Amino acid sequence: MAYKQGIADIFSRINQAVRLMGLGLFLIQPLNALASEAQLIYASDSIQASQLLADILKANPQMQVVQAVWEASASRSEPQSAWADPQFRYTMAPLTIGSNETSYGQRFELSQQIAWPGKLRLRGEVAEHQAHAQYENIAAVELMLASTAKALFADWYFIHQAIRINKINQALFDEFRHIAVTRYGTGLASKQDALRADVERNLLKHQAIVLHREQQTILARMNTLLNRLPDAFIPPPHHLAEITSLPELQSLRTQALQSHPELKVISATIDANKTQVELAKLEYYPDFNVSAGYNSLWDNEDKRFTIGVGINLPLGQAKREAAEKQARAKMKQARWQRTELETKIQEELQIAYARVEESLHVLKLYREQLNPLADENLNAAKADYQAGKSDFLTLISSEKNRMQTQLQTAQALADAYRRFAELEYAVGSVEAISFADQQRGIQP
Repeated sequence: MAYKQGIADIFSRINQAVRLMGLGLFLIQPLNALASEAQLIYASDSIQASQLLADILKANPQMQVVQAVWEASASRSEPQSAWADPQFRYTMAPLTIGSNETSYGQRFELSQQIAWPGKLRLRGEVAEHQAHAQYENIAAVELMLASTAKALFADWYFIHQAIRINKINQALFDEFRHIAVTRYGTGLASKQDALRADVERNLLKHQAIVLHREQQTILARMNTLLNRLPDAFIPPPHHLAEITSLPELQSLRTQALQSHPELKVISATIDANKTQVELAKLEYYPDFNVSAGYNSLWDNEDKRFTIGVGINLPLGQAKREAAEKQARAKMKQARWQRTELETKIQEELQIAYARVEESLHVLKLYREQLNPLADENLNAAKADYQAGKSDFLTLISSEKNRMQTQLQTAQALADAYRRFAELEYAVGSVEAISFADQQRGIQP
């Protein structure tokens, strides 16, 4: 049947979206689910997308992981730029033990390594740039989680709408059956009409089971992001936020190239590699070692106190040239990665923008034309059947068409919301770029 195929197509699109979410979910490392369950309990009648997003960013373990990675990376800056520990050396002549104090032989020496000017500073800067890359990675993970959360919320909204539509249509087929039985009792219709109504209603009951299973699947994925037990309660969704307008593509492109977290990560990596090249140039210069000591082995007391200075001899130029080439190659690699990522972001932004435009047009078509026509067609078919002007198959066909239109309208709304999430991901924005107040919800 056509409406069965339509419903199958809708679930196929949901499953495809869920598979895409696997890219985000593979990062998630569940910790203590029971502890998180005790901390996050929903008691409200409905949940908004903004609340779900905030809870996921707060409870998801991956946010804590990247935060810890950044903190560990940030702590490397000071050690990298600090002087080496001073060295103390003590030497003695064992055979002089037991001799008089003047002949006992021993030696003390205190030394300090001093790097060539600029080396310690550059080592610290390399560590700082690397730490900054990890800091920007926090925003990148946050962006990924936000996009996944919004897509899941769209699925959560659609599945509840599909269940609601299913219940309404079950009740409607009960009404059709009652009409058919009444007409059969008066000899105006055959018993087959009532049997057909029973068949269609049972098919809807079967579809309700499928919808419930899909609802549990989405619930488990949402709870996984929230680091909760997979069957923990989450309220039904609030209406999806009103989509008021679509920003200009050029402004979104400029915003993406300036503030996308993934670009900031690569920019910080480029800065680290650039500083590493400068550091590699200084490795051709020697480091110093200054020392001071006392040596009682000298008979002449004037010779016992000593001070000295030393340097390493950077004779291995080949290894230093190789290190510089490696640093330059990494910098070149990072720059080309940035160029590639900029191109990819612009491509994804263009595609996402076009898909949003398509979704808004489809949603408008269903709301303003197809839905009213389906309602009108059903009302006409119902009136004609009651008046004996049409058969029961026409009535059933009209109802199936109306139900399919309702489902596709709900799917179009969910698609528009999900594609806006894709657009926001391409822009690099966690916050909504074109939604009205969340309280101003919309129905399909």
